[in-house]
Amino acid sequence: MHVQEWLDTVPAVAIYALVAGVIGLESLGIPLPGEIVLVSAALLSSQHGDVNPIILGACASAGAVIGDSIGYAIGRKGGRPLLAWLGTKFPRHFGEAHVATAERSFEKWGMWAVFFGRFVALLRIFAGPLAGVLHMPYWKFLIANLLGGVIWAGGTTAVIYYIGVVAEDWLKRFSYYGLGAAVLIGVASMLIVRRKAKKAAVEAEPVPAAD
Repeated sequence: MHVQEWLDTVPAVAIYALVAGVIGLESLGIPLPGEIVLVSAALLSSQHGDVNPIILGACASAGAVIGDSIGYAIGRKGGRPLLAWLGTKFPRHFGEAHVATAERSFEKWGMWAVFFGRFVALLRIFAGPLAGVLHMPYWKFLIANLLGGVIWAGGTTAVIYYIGVVAEDWLKRFSYYGLGAAVLIGVASMLIVRRKAKKAAVEAEPVPAAD
């Protein structure tokens, strides 16, 4: 069943909880399709008055901010051993090369790596835990986390909702295109990060000492 068709059978309260939960878990560090679920729910809200886009955006924002904050706390307590453990469980997301790329982003951008990381599918799962591991001051993390979470979640909800309202006559087709575009954006982001991760790994390899 198509994601949106399934969401159409779920009560509004359950949709709010589902969106907040999936985005929260993704932000905490668990690889889940938070963006796809949010896009589907926003499209649904443009078709059915029972799903309020303002409440939906607020729930999505809350899930993003709270999930990132929990991820920060876990990362601060678990430290690098946590990243090593995650690398064994989710090597495609927490591999050494990916962690190296994320760390370089944090070194270059500081707290704004948390903000910009919210808009990149793969980096969303890194921001909270890695900021905690690197002991970023929580007040800096919180500012970037709030701004990134609200702008990404609220902005995505608003844009998709209004596009759905304007394009009501071809909304059914757009739901497929919209979800397809979200998947393509996520895959493209992952490929870009993977390429940068490989480059970082090569640069990080020690140079053999001359005899």
